[in-house]
Amino acid sequence: MIATTASAVVFVAILVLVATQWPPLESADHRIAARLNALVSGHPVAVTVIKAVTTLGTTPVLIGVLVAAAIFLAIRRRWRLLLFLAASAAGTFILDPVLKDLVGRLRPVVAHPIAHGLGNSFPSGHALNSTVCYGAVLLVFLPAARGNWRKAFKIIVFLLIALIGISRILLGVHFVSDVLGGWAIGIAWLGITSTAFELTRQAAGRPVTAPMEQGLEPEGSAELRPAAPQQPVGQTGLRPVPLIAGLVVAWVLILGLIIGFGELVVRYGGGNLLGDRTIPAWFAAHRTTRLTDISTFFSRLGYTYSIIPVAVLAAVVVLAITRRWRPVGYLFAVMAGELGIFLVAAYVIMRPRPHVSHLDGNAPPTSAYPSGHTAATTCLYVAIAILAVGLAKGWWRWLFLIPAIALPILVATSRLYRGEHHPTDVLASLLLSALWLTVTTKLIKPGATPALEPATSAARTQRRLPRLTGERT
Repeated sequence: MIATTASAVVFVAILVLVATQWPPLESADHRIAARLNALVSGHPVAVTVIKAVTTLGTTPVLIGVLVAAAIFLAIRRRWRLLLFLAASAAGTFILDPVLKDLVGRLRPVVAHPIAHGLGNSFPSGHALNSTVCYGAVLLVFLPAARGNWRKAFKIIVFLLIALIGISRILLGVHFVSDVLGGWAIGIAWLGITSTAFELTRQAAGRPVTAPMEQGLEPEGSAELRPAAPQQPVGQTGLRPVPLIAGLVVAWVLILGLIIGFGELVVRYGGGNLLGDRTIPAWFAAHRTTRLTDISTFFSRLGYTYSIIPVAVLAAVVVLAITRRWRPVGYLFAVMAGELGIFLVAAYVIMRPRPHVSHLDGNAPPTSAYPSGHTAATTCLYVAIAILAVGLAKGWWRWLFLIPAIALPILVATSRLYRGEHHPTDVLASLLLSALWLTVTTKLIKPGATPALEPATSAARTQRRLPRLTGERT
């Protein structure tokens, strides 16, 4: 409560000084903004890193984090914590635009702009929203961490919030006082929602807690823990070192095969192998507005910003239901391996795109081979189908085969239609995906059951699992 009150007082003080345009504060803000802009603007690598950090405080990323946490809590049936998360997030996304409009402060004007911010300047929305969203996630899941992991969890969240706020100053889109005000009002709002949560606990006859030390619901630590400790898998899979070694060897061999196939196609394919010239030309000659819109939709399903959220969401759902890390590791290995093979092969082959008009104007001109969209889509949705079929028991698990089959075909066709790939590029991606999925599934065995069930609350979750997966008890 002391921290909440102090933060509120600090915010009010900064608000008054900003609203009245107190000369010493205005002078300091503009001077620091100019100096930092001169320091950062001449270093492209630093600018790239700073922009990457600031992205973690954008609304889409924060909403993605909140949605993943909310789905996890819903699966674990922690409805009170889910309500706290929703109330905290809703409040901050309301406070940000309202306060900006009320104060109406203009953003900094610097000599060498390196980023552009929309709307008014005070308070920093990135600072405010990241403080509340990441702070709320910390308070919700803190009971799941123990000992040094709890300290590490706190430090990571604090550093993340601090770096996001600092990145806004370094990019020249906010003054120092904007960020300080965002942090202050964010801490105050998070304190208010935490206090309200504590009052509901008292009303329910539950003991008072210290949220920053114990989290909001310490007694729910077992249910909040992502996965319960498990005994060694024994005969269900390889041990970590042989497993990693096997994956690395297979990855290198598959990479060599894909590069070798690409070299053969580019150097000795004759230019029209499997319709590499005629098929893109046919698609280009039969384009319509309707088909172009459809191809845009399915092509975007293979973009990185579409693949990553689906993969993260799938990992969260599987982890929340099964309480096992193996399926999550499987998803990570599949997607990371696919991305690595694609990047290296594309860099080595450097194949120009088809000689037709391209509908994706921002695509690199020499990255036709292989099709990254097709490979990513195939690996992701087939991996999800493998997990669903292997872990669930209900009839509905077979429905996951529909996107696993349909989406790669639709994405691949869209890429051909848009003039971005040759048929052999798509064929190489399908070969890449088939080989890598086969290797990772055989080695990791994502559906393998641990040798011994831990005698913890995980057993209760496993008893609920048949209901979630449709199995009759």
